[in-house]
Amino acid sequence: MAWRQLIFKERPFSIRSQPPQITPGLFRFFSKSTTPFIVKVGIPEFLNGISGGVEAHVTKLESEIGDLHKLLVTRTLKLKKLGIPCKHRKLLLKYTHKYRLGLWRPRAEPVKAG
Repeated sequence: MAWRQLIFKERPFSIRSQPPQITPGLFRFFSKSTTPFIVKVGIPEFLNGISGGVEAHVTKLESEIGDLHKLLVTRTLKLKKLGIPCKHRKLLLKYTHKYRLGLWRPRAEPVKAG
């Protein structure tokens, strides 16, 4: 019906400005995360946050690449030359991309009560 109004100009559109409806219980999906994030992130914290076996390459990546900012722009071929297996390269590149976009950060280790 709206396309007909546009084509034949029967009557102009009227956009109603109604207040947004608030659904009860909707706020629980947007609450703050209860797990803290690490403030200072280096290569060891980043790889431990990824897990999946990637943390085994901490010493190799720290010695060859140096800091996290260089790791975030490292490409597949360089990781392959360092001897990192395909599965770990894929995980590493996936999470570096998410980290650059701000969609993921490594979580802080929970304090063990004991």
